[in-house]
Amino acid sequence: MSSRRSRQPGSSASRITDDQINDLVSKLQQLLPELRNRRPNKVSASKVLQETCNYIRGLHKEVDDLSDRLSQLLSSIDAESPEAAIIRSLIM
Repeated sequence: MSSRRSRQPGSSASRITDDQINDLVSKLQQLLPELRNRRPNKVSASKVLQETCNYIRGLHKEVDDLSDRLSQLLSSIDAESPEAAIIRSLIM
């Protein structure tokens, strides 16, 4: 990884250090429910990144599912009903 960083143009101040990467991976780990309670040094960076991808995929699926449910709900109620007005106000 450091060989790729050394080929990047720019000053040395713009390069990220291994310590900074480790700190960022540790912070990312704390955002993941599956890894939050594990000790930072016991989980590899690749595992944190893999779990991050899985978590984001799960969030995307959840958003899609909720969007589908909302579409079904909106199509099943009268557009002029009080319920529809409440849903529209929440969405906007």
